Amino acid sequence: MRDKERIDSQISKLEEKYKDSGQDLSSYLDGLLYQRYLTYWDYIHLDTLLSLQVPRTYFPDEEIFIMYHQITELYFKLILHEQKQLVDDKSQNIDFFIEKARRINSYFKALISSFSIMIKGMEREQFLQYRMALLPASGFQSAQYRMIEIYATPLENLVHHTQRDNFSSANSIEELYEGIYWKKGATDLATGEKTLTLKQFEYRYTPRLIRIAKQVEENTIYQKYQQLPEGKKDNKELIDALKTLDMNANVNWPLMHMGSAHRYLAKDKEEIEATGGTNWKNYLPPSFQKVIFFPEIYSKQELNDWGKEWVDHIFNPEKKQTH
Repeated sequence: MRDKERIDSQISKLEEKYKDSGQDLSSYLDGLLYQRYLTYWDYIHLDTLLSLQVPRTYFPDEEIFIMYHQITELYFKLILHEQKQLVDDKSQNIDFFIEKARRINSYFKALISSFSIMIKGMEREQFLQYRMALLPASGFQSAQYRMIEIYATPLENLVHHTQRDNFSSANSIEELYEGIYWKKGATDLATGEKTLTLKQFEYRYTPRLIRIAKQVEENTIYQKYQQLPEGKKDNKELIDALKTLDMNANVNWPLMHMGSAHRYLAKDKEEIEATGGTNWKNYLPPSFQKVIFFPEIYSKQELNDWGKEWVDHIFNPEKKQTH
């Protein structure tokens, strides 16, 4: 009898729900009657997912390379999923802020720890051959990562550090976007000419990135932090979470790329160019980029020394490290 009462109650609630939206419950029940049972493989589109790895060569390790980058993009999507909720939140709830930052850090942590798949999980000889079939494609062309940066902090904090003093929030989004740091990573240092990799990326994504920058203008995660009441801004747990996010996104993640680049591209007498022609040795080191999402939460000394110790760890491993 209890089961019947429970089902009757649920049906009444459903009737109320569909009535409020002008829908007919009976039609939805017919749909439920005819509907197939849901399976795991249908729900996550498993067959489609496993069909998305299409190597361009016959080297076995290329499939590892493809899958790792696809997994990375899915993690980027998870990070953006949390960032969008933070940007849209108007409650100034400190627990909500901390939880979202914690989730973002957990995704970055998984990405950083998994990068050993790229560093140690492929044969260098295979990589140096199949990479030639990938030109001019490059991980540099990850639009989602550029979106993560735009959601995190105002564009003036993403201008290349050598030009940052010449820009401010008074500049237009378009002006700030032209000075953004990552463009120097795909520009020929001698001629100033943009690589094809960068030209392709700008043609495909510039309108979308500028649109997002305008949507979050005055409302990035950093600005959400700045808008918190003083008592909440001083929350140690929140500051620690934001510092960890900065370290993950702007130090640890680029450093893992540097480790991979050194393994595959820097062992010969002459350095090998990256597939997209990016000047990776000037582009990847955190102390060269000096991208910091939340500068207000650091001391002047911390800002000046940003990433230096970690770059020494890569370039001068014989030096004693204190971290």
